[in-house]
Amino acid sequence: MKLSIGIVGLPNVGKSTLFNALLKKQVADASNYPFCTIEPNVGVVPVPDKRLPIIAKLVKTEKIVPAVVEFYDIAGLVKGAAEGQGLGNKFLSHIREVAAIAHVVRLFEDSNVVHVANKVDPLDDIKTIEAELILADLATITKSITKHQKSKLQIKNQNEILETFEKVKTQLNQGVCARNIPLTEDELEIIKPLNLLTLKPQIFVFNVSESQLENYKDTEDQIVKLLNNHRVNNNIAIQPSNDFVILNAKLENDVLAFSEEEQKAYLKQFNLEDVGLNRLIKKSYEILDLISFLTGGTLEARAWTIKKGTLAPQAAGVIHTDFEKHFIKADVVPYAEFVASGGWVGAREKGKVQTVGRDYEMKDGDVVEFKVGV
Repeated sequence: MKLSIGIVGLPNVGKSTLFNALLKKQVADASNYPFCTIEPNVGVVPVPDKRLPIIAKLVKTEKIVPAVVEFYDIAGLVKGAAEGQGLGNKFLSHIREVAAIAHVVRLFEDSNVVHVANKVDPLDDIKTIEAELILADLATITKSITKHQKSKLQIKNQNEILETFEKVKTQLNQGVCARNIPLTEDELEIIKPLNLLTLKPQIFVFNVSESQLENYKDTEDQIVKLLNNHRVNNNIAIQPSNDFVILNAKLENDVLAFSEEEQKAYLKQFNLEDVGLNRLIKKSYEILDLISFLTGGTLEARAWTIKKGTLAPQAAGVIHTDFEKHFIKADVVPYAEFVASGGWVGAREKGKVQTVGRDYEMKDGDVVEFKVGV
């Protein structure tokens, strides 16, 4: 499956700087003025996976194909975007198809970087962006209600659809994001085709200064308090605050020129074990409930992204749709056992390979060979 993340936020919060770092090259104009990103920049970034080179070595292949993430750099939204202010709905429409939203929030103070509201107020910035996304969703659902009311087609669950739409519209009008509205599974299925922006999982990416990064624990406590206040003020149930990433977008760019060992040494002074890209991707997998299974043969070593709970036939279908249709069985061995056994031959000799059927639920790190009747 394709993992796509839309990067949103106010102008000049560091979105394009982060995007440059994510792509490891300068592809987005990071100029210091609003709307410098005129078209959404799309970058395909490989998902770091240290398991793949080891598998490649064991199966004697030089070709490694990692899973990928598509990042969409969306131009800075401003207050009134849903009514056409700034570049308006042109950019909101680009977020419709992504799986999750990375909401970049400015926490750093810098008089040389203009803030669109002339003040650094992260909570106010979060409210501004969420309000615009809610207004865009209101326009979508209002249009859908009108369409269904005027439709002359006989739809089996027409009343249920309209009741669900009205329920969501009422909550949106009260400033509640769709993801925070208590909905049944049936109601979620009904609104799913609308692709509501505020229904998408969201990661907050707090762009901080170097001094804030050095005082990571204090900065983290500040963010947790800020997000909890936001949730209380919006009647959102407070959950463990694990939906954010802290980074310095400029530093992320600076470390690009370093070797991997130099990067580790440089990041260590900020008590960081990994660059922001890797932490953001890891967080994306967490909030979207994604895992990776692995395949390894003489042609390639490869990682495939699936949802937790995916069964073997559907996982096979990620490789090729015909594989799901003609699935017979799969040989599966956990990554650690695969490595300890020296590859497929050793794993089979030691009895570590499990032959599974259609009801097998895939696990992260499973090394798999699918048997299909094609």
